[in-house]
Amino acid sequence: MEAVVKKGVLENFMVTHQNSFKSLFQRKKKSPTLEDEWSVDSPRPIPQLSPLANSVVARCSKILKVSTEELQHRFDIQLPETVKQLLTYARNFVEFCSYQALNVVSRSSDYLSDPEFRRLTYDMMLAWEAPSVETESENKESPTCSNEVEDEDGSSLFYFSSTNLAVQVDDKKTVGPEAFARIAPACAVIADVITVHNLFDALTSSSCHRLHFLIYEKYLRSLEKVFKAAKYALGPSVSNLQLAEGEIVLDVEGSVPTQPVLQHIGMSAWPGRLSLSNYALYFESLGVGLYDKAVRYDLATDLKQVIKPELTGPLGARLFDKAVMYKSTSLEEPVYFEFPEFKGTSRRDYWLDICLEILRAHKFIRKNNFNKTQQSEVIARALLGIFRYRAIREAFHTFSSQFKTLLAFNLAESLPKGDIILETLSSRLALLNVAGSQRDTTGSLHAKQKLKLSPVAILTLGQLGLILQAETCKGREIEADVCVGEINPLEIAVKRSVSDTGRVAAAQATVDQVKVEGIDTNVAVMKELLFPVIVIASHLEIFGLVGRPF
Repeated sequence: MEAVVKKGVLENFMVTHQNSFKSLFQRKKKSPTLEDEWSVDSPRPIPQLSPLANSVVARCSKILKVSTEELQHRFDIQLPETVKQLLTYARNFVEFCSYQALNVVSRSSDYLSDPEFRRLTYDMMLAWEAPSVETESENKESPTCSNEVEDEDGSSLFYFSSTNLAVQVDDKKTVGPEAFARIAPACAVIADVITVHNLFDALTSSSCHRLHFLIYEKYLRSLEKVFKAAKYALGPSVSNLQLAEGEIVLDVEGSVPTQPVLQHIGMSAWPGRLSLSNYALYFESLGVGLYDKAVRYDLATDLKQVIKPELTGPLGARLFDKAVMYKSTSLEEPVYFEFPEFKGTSRRDYWLDICLEILRAHKFIRKNNFNKTQQSEVIARALLGIFRYRAIREAFHTFSSQFKTLLAFNLAESLPKGDIILETLSSRLALLNVAGSQRDTTGSLHAKQKLKLSPVAILTLGQLGLILQAETCKGREIEADVCVGEINPLEIAVKRSVSDTGRVAAAQATVDQVKVEGIDTNVAVMKELLFPVIVIASHLEIFGLVGRPF
């Protein structure tokens, strides 16, 4: 009788205080035993899963407001048999629960600021690597690198001492590239399928290719700051630009007096402020304490634009390799934007990259004749890539010269078979479900996802307060372009392009080696080519025709 009374008191206490939790992802502060964690009001553990995987599934079930048994039942009836094999069941079930939970979480506008969201997504990756008891016991962490990578400005990649210390000592739980590539793209703001491996390389360049939580968390904090800055840029500070509807300012350079931007036209140069939107570049010349009306340089219309690095200097002299040249058929002469700095070209390289990404995204749109929603989705993908690139740059003081590009359209342009990526992306965009979600609880979610995709990038920006196409965002759920247990076609295309790049590089290296070291080989080839001429010359000499005066 006494036990029943105690149980009733506990239940009343939980009901009374259930709304006092600060976060959707709130967990117990102390380390409970499995028996304590799955109590009367907690999800039941699944025997096939490791403790960490069970913890992730339990948190997902609370987010989805269904029991773990119901989650497992949905997995069993909605997914094909190919992803429910004995050896992969636990891992694919972790993916299923993670994807479902992230679809719900991403409906909030401030999930990036929630520390429990950061912890949950990281734990999803850890659970993916060790989903069952057997894999958890086999999972061993590689030792942490002690060396640091410095950028071209001489500052450490992990320039906060606390972060650097954590990288050196926290080697108990880290995430590998495959786990990151499977979980991170399920939240479009964190990663893109096309560039997810490059993003992982950038985050782990100084930690033996393993991702530490403090680095991952720092990246998400930086992303949050970047999006807040982008929302602020929609305010009165850009009224001088006269932006069109749906136009978003991605970054601004030259507002700080110690870091000006110089615009060169002909022999003249003038300081000012440079802004990039999803449609154009804007330059505002600095007058007497105020900025003049912005001059707009179009990136969206087909004007045969050319953007490339260039040399500049006083009075038209070509001295400093720190500028970006823009020219188009609408201009009489090219315009040069110079980014002065004492060491390196990091500012110029960053602006060159992001300007080219917008230009190439619009070229991709024109080439494929997309409809309005598809066009907005392409631009939204480019914007998310630029925001991620900016977050990495600002958080770790590292630049594109130290890792492969984080920008999808620039990556496709730089790879020998990059057209494969763009063709695959075009076929994926053809599946966009413009009318809205058509999923139900009775049919196969997996089969329907392959037929219709939601405009993930547009919806992600909309949830974060940056609207590209308002009518598309109304009442829509974000359903990431990921399938449980299957590799995304875009990732396959990237791997194929990278593989072809390796073969091209190897062939070029062989040719270069022959040119430099194989002098004897080249001489032998030339002798073979000239052999007929040598034979004819020898016959002429025999008959006395060579050297005889006429």
